[in-house]
Amino acid sequence: MAAAAPKAIAVSKALETVLRQDRGRLMAALTYRLHSFQLAEDALQEACISALVHWGREGLPHSPQGWLIRVAFRKALDQLRGEGRSTERETAMHLVNELLGEDEAESIPDERLRLIFTCCHPALEIKSRVALTLRTVCGLSTGEIARLFLDNETTMGQRLSRAKAKIAGAGIAYAVPEPDQWDDRLQAVLTTVYLIFTTGYNASVLEASRDLCGEALFLARLLLVLRPDQPEMEGALSLMLLTDARRAARVSTSGATVPPIEQDRSLWDSDKATEGRQLLETALRRKRAGAFQVKAAISACQMADPTPDWPQILQLYTVLLTMEPTPVVRVNHAVALVETGHLAAALAALDGLRESLSDFQPFHAAHAAVLARAGDKSAAKRAYAAAIALASNESDCLFLADQARRL
Repeated sequence: MAAAAPKAIAVSKALETVLRQDRGRLMAALTYRLHSFQLAEDALQEACISALVHWGREGLPHSPQGWLIRVAFRKALDQLRGEGRSTERETAMHLVNELLGEDEAESIPDERLRLIFTCCHPALEIKSRVALTLRTVCGLSTGEIARLFLDNETTMGQRLSRAKAKIAGAGIAYAVPEPDQWDDRLQAVLTTVYLIFTTGYNASVLEASRDLCGEALFLARLLLVLRPDQPEMEGALSLMLLTDARRAARVSTSGATVPPIEQDRSLWDSDKATEGRQLLETALRRKRAGAFQVKAAISACQMADPTPDWPQILQLYTVLLTMEPTPVVRVNHAVALVETGHLAAALAALDGLRESLSDFQPFHAAHAAVLARAGDKSAAKRAYAAAIALASNESDCLFLADQARRL
């Protein structure tokens, strides 16, 4: 018994490694052929249970991925047989027979692009898109996703089940969109991936059970591998790399948020920053500008040496307003206005946003800074108090409180 324990641990770790690297690819191949998220997930889970037994007894197969997908198809066949679903059973039987001779990971078609576009379909609400992508493509557990959203595991499990049922019930095609739908559908995908990134970026070390920034970068790189030479994909990855390059400098030793202009640049990740800039240059040379490329360019200008290039940032935000005329972009445009000496215009712009962004913490933080610049200390203090009350993490609270004290 004592000798069996280390072997079982080694098998479990080997299976965990395979799933960490290839779960998304396996799920994509299974879902594409079985036409069911739930059946694919159940079948893969059963195959993993079988792997712990068989690999422990017989050793790891030549291709663990090939072994898992063949066994998963057999498990799906067993489930369909038990449900008496003859048409699906015949299809699954045909697929199993096709796969019986395959024992190479390379023989598994990479259908992850289809999987990502299905998980990020606009018919699903954004929270469900994020959860389903993290569960299906990245392999996070339901419990891990629940903790990220501050939900309980049962509630998150129900959300995932509803998302899968909606895909099945609405007849959402498990497919890459046609050219006439590509741009709109790609924006939904990139918005989902970027939200995964920002969720991880804004989480404290104690809150994050998984590196969501890393998961988002993995997804963005995967998209480019599966569909290269797409400028908006390059722009989104560039934006995330440039932002992530500053992660180590974004919180001071006292725990307060540090704005880019005050950060210790020696803490920036130069490799990520260089890669981000190179990707941005590649994207811009394609001359098909999009919102993510503009945002990446803004991030690059914020990292200009020795200080942010505010005139260029203002021009870029002016362009971005034509693409995304949202209140949030207008706030950032107002900040760029004040940094380039247009204080009155910035105040007027922010006053016009007061009602629509009353619950948006960055609006109050920006408004407070602009009011302080204008010399209206009492109004700035009230704005800082509103921003502190709405802050979602302790780092922002400490930074805002310090700014208020400096008044």
